[in-house]
Amino acid sequence: MKVSPKTRAAVLSEALPHLQRFAGKVIVVKYGGNALADSSEDSMEVFARDVALLHAVGMKPVVVHGGGPQITAMMDRLGKEARFHNGLRVTDAETIEIVSMVLLGSVNPMFVSLINQSGANAAGVSGNDVGLFQCVQRDPALGFVGDIVSVNP
Repeated sequence: MKVSPKTRAAVLSEALPHLQRFAGKVIVVKYGGNALADSSEDSMEVFARDVALLHAVGMKPVVVHGGGPQITAMMDRLGKEARFHNGLRVTDAETIEIVSMVLLGSVNPMFVSLINQSGANAAGVSGNDVGLFQCVQRDPALGFVGDIVSVNP
């Protein structure tokens, strides 16, 4: 898509106060698993470029990604039934291994790679890394599903 210099200048001029307001701030961007499942490679590259742009203009983007459909697909391939309770995945010990395999072995590295290819210096981090999150179990019927009560920066 070709953008005229006049249009580009107008967009940048309109964006400048927002860029200045959020410079140096941590910006959390959520990319859900359903969006990931419905995304084309092009739209994911555009997302990665947008994240790199946030970084280039002085923001500190943190991407939090989902992976529910990808986890369910892997469970199907492995012959494990995905169970849900009140809309939440029941996550037993075997399921948490599959979750880790999909998110840490596929989804997270893909985001890191695309963002790095777009010019930012991304690194993948798991919530398990260095005790990043403190959580409490939500409902024993859900297994390893919980709520974050604090973040250890």
